[in-house]
Amino acid sequence: MRISEGWLEGGARCPSSHCNERPAECDVSLLVIHNISLPPGEFGGGYVQPFFTGQLNPSIHPYFAEIADLRVSAHFLIERDGTITQFVSCNQRAWHAGASCFGGQENCNDFSVGIELEGADEVPYTDAQYRVLVRLTKALQCAYPAIENHRITGHEFIAPGRKTDPGPAFDWRRYLRALVCSSPAQELH
Repeated sequence: MRISEGWLEGGARCPSSHCNERPAECDVSLLVIHNISLPPGEFGGGYVQPFFTGQLNPSIHPYFAEIADLRVSAHFLIERDGTITQFVSCNQRAWHAGASCFGGQENCNDFSVGIELEGADEVPYTDAQYRVLVRLTKALQCAYPAIENHRITGHEFIAPGRKTDPGPAFDWRRYLRALVCSSPAQELH
C-alpha cells in the first residue's frame, strides 16, 4: 500500500463533500481509530458509504431518520472483510472527530486522519481488519512521518465522555505489536 498526494493508490474511492481544507499551520500528525455500524450493531449493509456522502435514505431504518442530515465523514473505512474505501484525501480535513483534544491540542480534525472500522464497541474486530489496518497505518506513516506510534489513538481518548469507540473489543496491544514487528518494506507491497 502507498499513499500518493493524499490518496491510497489503487484503493476504492467514494468521494465525500463532507470535508474542507486543513488550516495552513496544521500538518497531519495524528491517526484516530473509530468504529461504525449502520444500523448500530449490524454489518455489511453498505450504508456507511451513503452516510458519509450525504445520501443516506432516512426511510430505510428508523435510526437513519435520526442521522441522515448529519454531515460527517472519515478518510477511510475498513469493512469486516478488510475492504478499504477512501472518502476524503488525507491532505484534506475530514469531519470524523468532532469536539476533541489530543496532547493539549484541540480540534483533532485539523491535524488527523480518521479510519473507521466496521464494528461495534463490544464486538471483536476481524483478523482481516487488523491486517489491513496495520498495512494502511504503515502507508500513512510513510506519507506523514509525524504520525508516530505514540500519535495513534482512539476516538474514545480524544473525546472522552462523548465517544466510546473503537471500544473495549479493539485489541490495542495486538495492533501496536503488529506495527512494531512488521517491516515497512513488507507492508508497502
